[in-house]
Amino acid sequence: MWNGKTVSVVLMTYAERDSIRKVIRDFEETGVVDEVLVINNNAETGTSEEVGKTGAREVLETRQGYGYAIRRGLRDSTGDLVVLAEPDGTFLADDIIKLLAFSDECEVVLGTRTTREMIWEGANMDWFLKWGNWAVAKFVEVSFNTSHLSDIGCTYRLLDRNTANRFAEEMTVGGSHAGPEMLMLTIASGAKFVEIPVNYLPRVGTSSVTGNRITAFFLGLRMIALILRFRLGRARTS
Repeated sequence: MWNGKTVSVVLMTYAERDSIRKVIRDFEETGVVDEVLVINNNAETGTSEEVGKTGAREVLETRQGYGYAIRRGLRDSTGDLVVLAEPDGTFLADDIIKLLAFSDECEVVLGTRTTREMIWEGANMDWFLKWGNWAVAKFVEVSFNTSHLSDIGCTYRLLDRNTANRFAEEMTVGGSHAGPEMLMLTIASGAKFVEIPVNYLPRVGTSSVTGNRITAFFLGLRMIALILRFRLGRARTS
């Protein structure tokens, strides 16, 4: 619990069997998390057994895709504050305190992985991913005249309950570019948001998305296309 508000952590899992149990326990040990909700998005065999060794609650989302898993997590979580994270070991559970610290002032708190001093040796954040995430984030910042942005693809973020409920209803993207859609919805609603640096650690295993530069490149193009559609749509209604 944080300042009288319950806290849910939502972990979307597909290929994190070897890391998910430790990630869950790390969040439980922070002392501020009331619920860890695991969204099993057709995860690899053995994942449910690992989750079962913890106090987390598991929900199955059969529609394959990061966006579908997020929407299920937003709907099924019970906390007043909802924190999204990865179960692959790339984030520090203790950094949740940074997100919570701004929750009284902002409806949405975004993490950024592009702060050099917080990128750990061996983390999957080479120059291509770092500057690609930074460039698309800056494109959004300039296009919409927003608060500071430096990472378009960071999963680690906090939403208040009203925002989580609204996103669960309004999101349409089922794939890996759901993160930028949440940012677009935040901007469209006029919600207060802030971005803060978080630690970024080496991943346990290989990512099915950012583990390959070609895949990451085309994901970036989908993100840009989504942002442009939103920008053009907003221009027509202004």
